[in-house]
Amino acid sequence: MTALDRLPIAGIAADVRAGRCTAVAVIEDVLERLAAYDAVQSAIWIARHDADALRAAAAHVDARLAAGEALPLAGVPFAVKDNIDVAGLDTTAACPAFAYRPDRSATVVERLVAAGAIPVGKTNLDQFATGLNGTRSPYGIPRNAYNRDWISGGSSSGSAVAVAAGLVAFALGTDTAGSGRVPAAFNHLVGFKPTRGRWSSHGLVPACRTLDCITVFAGSPDDAALVDDAVAGFDSDDALSRPLADVPRARRRIGIPRADQCRWFGDIDSEFLYRQALAGLDAEIVTIDLAPLDEAARLLYDGPWVAERTAALQPLLDRDADAVHPVVRAIVEQGKDYSAIDAFNGGYRLAELARIAARMWAEVDLIVLPTAPTSYRVAEMLAAPIALNATLGAYTNFVNLLDMAAIAVPTGTYGNGVGFGVTLMGPAGIDRALIDAARTLFPASASPPPLDLEGRMDSVKLAVVGAHLKDMPLHWQLTSRDARFVGATTTAPTYRLYAMADSVPPKPALVHSPDGAGIAVEVYELDMAAFGSFVVDVPPPLAIGTVTLADGSQVKGFVAEPRALTGAEDITALGGWRAYIAR
Repeated sequence: MTALDRLPIAGIAADVRAGRCTAVAVIEDVLERLAAYDAVQSAIWIARHDADALRAAAAHVDARLAAGEALPLAGVPFAVKDNIDVAGLDTTAACPAFAYRPDRSATVVERLVAAGAIPVGKTNLDQFATGLNGTRSPYGIPRNAYNRDWISGGSSSGSAVAVAAGLVAFALGTDTAGSGRVPAAFNHLVGFKPTRGRWSSHGLVPACRTLDCITVFAGSPDDAALVDDAVAGFDSDDALSRPLADVPRARRRIGIPRADQCRWFGDIDSEFLYRQALAGLDAEIVTIDLAPLDEAARLLYDGPWVAERTAALQPLLDRDADAVHPVVRAIVEQGKDYSAIDAFNGGYRLAELARIAARMWAEVDLIVLPTAPTSYRVAEMLAAPIALNATLGAYTNFVNLLDMAAIAVPTGTYGNGVGFGVTLMGPAGIDRALIDAARTLFPASASPPPLDLEGRMDSVKLAVVGAHLKDMPLHWQLTSRDARFVGATTTAPTYRLYAMADSVPPKPALVHSPDGAGIAVEVYELDMAAFGSFVVDVPPPLAIGTVTLADGSQVKGFVAEPRALTGAEDITALGGWRAYIAR
């Protein structure tokens, strides 16, 4: 296996069972991967078993196979979010003052080990699983595996990066408001959040105990299904576990939000990637009303469910409040403002909203929403940690409150390498049908981009239409900034092109128009700093705006102020600036 390629669950287990590879050899490969990636970023881990312990665990798996045991996950390495107990390692929930050493592993970990999987270590998280961004930990900030200027997503930040970086084959996370789905989207992964109670929560540090789910990050729906095979099932040690039969579900009618209810927070790339993902669906698209789901979502952080987080942390808050991350503390202390009356009234309203949501399932079989409406740089998140975090949960916060199952799947890539994905949701109990729908509706069509191993620079794509074209007088302004040629194409057929009067050197003006045509352009990619210096040099009446290309994607590009058309010649019919110059 090539270092830092992703590790497939089924492939590893099949090779170990067939004797083509030993579990010990798998662990030796993992140790090499860990050493290599620690030099890139090490904040994804809070604790790991040492090399000798991992070798011993792998040797035990090989011995069990030799003794005739059937191990469906033989030799498969996995990681565990550090709010889930693993015997032999402290559980910290990313708070050193909270740390304890459990006597036994969580039920899901025990079941995975029984199936032959090998726990490698405990991963970093937003402290006490409070956050969707991955920056709220005293153990450092796990950064996006594909662009380390950008957030990994949270709260299961380390778990997602560990899988994306090829350090383990899968990782356990948790999900109360989207923590098992948002990091999956940003890191080009599948994130499966089962129905509440399908997987045992015994051995999980609670965030909101009645809503929490243990989840899995994996490379494909098939891999997620293998983990579900191993861990799903009733657990008498978990008071909130429940026996759930698999409910079949068609995938003929897919619900999507009304256009006026889609929130993108100014991110046109996310909107384009979502529409692109929907365009290929082999299903009937049905528009649904998100209003009752949004209202349910608001109960999580703007209603009495905040008090459930407070209840989970009350002993620590009373003993040592300063040990809690300041952003987390600011959130959970709000729970003290809610009364038992508020909790009952919130429960009544949630029941009403759940009844409305239940009627929705008579109209659609599944819902497909963006996993997250946008993403942010780490620096931006640290500057506005609560406001920006709130936007990340726009399409996730209601899911557990309304007792839905969900699976996030990767469907696209932003220009900066960060992943974009959609989430399929359905009513409780349709978990296996949901995994099958993810596999069928969104088959993998492309590999993720290369990992960020050297510190990727943010970049911007720029469409040029005139004097900056190759071999034109101002092209040097691009080459001097190391601009990379992406390709030649045309705009969408909604632009008109004018030759401006008295411009030196001659320059065109590109103007959006409903009766326009496709205009020839060249697209270049510049690092963020180079793009900024380029924009400074753009003279009026030209400006840099957003240009839609023929394939529907949007990039930055030259546009013009109205005064640019004074005395200008309409040359749209020529199709581009080169044809005008040749004339």
